[in-house]
Amino acid sequence: MGGLLKEIYKSRTLYLFISPFYILFLVFSVFPIIFSIYLSFHKWDGIGSMSSVGFNNFNYMFHDPNFWQAMINNIAIWLLANGPMLVCALVIAYVINLSIVKFKGFFRIAFFLPNITAMVAVVIIFQSMFGNEYGLINFFLEKLGLDKIAWFNSSTGVRVVIALMIAWRYLGYNAIIYLSGLQRIPKDLYEAANLDGATMFQTFTKITLPMLRSIILFSVMMSTIGGFQIFTEPQVLAGNQSPYPGSETIVLYMFREGFVYQNYGYAAAVSWVLFVIIGLISVLNWKLFNKSDD
Repeated sequence: MGGLLKEIYKSRTLYLFISPFYILFLVFSVFPIIFSIYLSFHKWDGIGSMSSVGFNNFNYMFHDPNFWQAMINNIAIWLLANGPMLVCALVIAYVINLSIVKFKGFFRIAFFLPNITAMVAVVIIFQSMFGNEYGLINFFLEKLGLDKIAWFNSSTGVRVVIALMIAWRYLGYNAIIYLSGLQRIPKDLYEAANLDGATMFQTFTKITLPMLRSIILFSVMMSTIGGFQIFTEPQVLAGNQSPYPGSETIVLYMFREGFVYQNYGYAAAVSWVLFVIIGLISVLNWKLFNKSDD
């Protein structure tokens, strides 16, 4: 111990230069995490004194129908958005990676642009497209002789719209990740498969998918984490009070309880339950996709 302190004292100048990062990290990252654990067992409006309530916040949460409805909305949006989106991203990356496809750089930029588009602009575009009365989708449905769909009057319609926004935004992001993985696969494997008479489907299922297992695991886990943190899309679309049925997600529910109703202790409890849910699902994804001993 004494030797360690001597080494730290000798390098005190270096530690002094790197100390701002660790001080900021402790103040703005570590302390809020620890404080949120403490806060989850208290009732606090952000101004007055705290009062200890034990596990009452968690007990109320598990008996609150609004919490479970937000959970159902979140899971439905997550499944609608991420499943088809990841499959389409993999197919797009596979097509772009084919030797017959030219202008690969252009396609990379074109598919990645939605990821850097302002979310407010995306919501305005989708509101215009799926409007109940004058939306572009309903315009084409009428031209085809079909009935209009009141997208924002039903929970299913709202979930579909939010899921499409998420899928449209992150499709290119995941396609670029898959493309980087595809470019690392040795070309010799595909050449050998062609010599053996393998079809494109066989090379895709026997070579591409197994070689991309780690990349797919990463994308699924990141999509899972992001899927249970959906906030911007429904918040901008529906607002803090969630006027559209099916638009309230877990994070939006937590935000409303904390920053609209000033139930900061309860919001902290919701955040830790959400943390546990994301952790469990991430472990499940790891077990399903990671078959090796590594």
